[in-house]
Amino acid sequence: MTVQMANHWWWRPGWGPGTRFYTWHLTFDDAPDVHRYLAEAREALDGVPGLDLIPDQWLHLTMQGVGDVQDVSPDDVQAISQAAARRITDIPVFDLRLGAPIITAEAVESLVEPAEPVRALRAAIRDAIREVWQRVPEDEDGFVPHVSVAYSNGDGPAAPVQTALDTLDTEPPTCTVTHADLIAIGRDEQMYTWETIARAPLKE
Repeated sequence: MTVQMANHWWWRPGWGPGTRFYTWHLTFDDAPDVHRYLAEAREALDGVPGLDLIPDQWLHLTMQGVGDVQDVSPDDVQAISQAAARRITDIPVFDLRLGAPIITAEAVESLVEPAEPVRALRAAIRDAIREVWQRVPEDEDGFVPHVSVAYSNGDGPAAPVQTALDTLDTEPPTCTVTHADLIAIGRDEQMYTWETIARAPLKE
């Protein structure tokens, strides 16, 4: 049980103001049930100090990093995108269900289930990167599919956050995953924001 939260926005190695990073995410721009549910979660958390609530526009499920925009050539971006599109198109669309929000050390997040199709999609993306580079950034193990609701912007107790979450009494949402996005992401304003570089559809 998390009793203390820490600031999520410290600069990780390789990151700083202006950094943009290529990564594959699932995004939720067309997921009204997810938007409905997380709007209720944001309402419950509104006013709790120390949290940055994530608007619908920037909801995401982190999948697989590629590299700093400055370090990845346009040719490699195109090759990875094309390889991923070929592999992802063989994976059927699938449904996800978001669980009740939980508190972690730096965020409030919902685990998703079933996790297996998300892991299979990530594996296909990793194979696509390996096809181009023969190496894949980030560890294969330790991946836990989740969607963040809020990030902690300071150090403080988790108890007020849990008290707010305990008031949330609504049916967790489901959504259909139809594509994966290659994005260029930044975090300059205490929020992950991005530009979509490529979209790879799953098999209908």
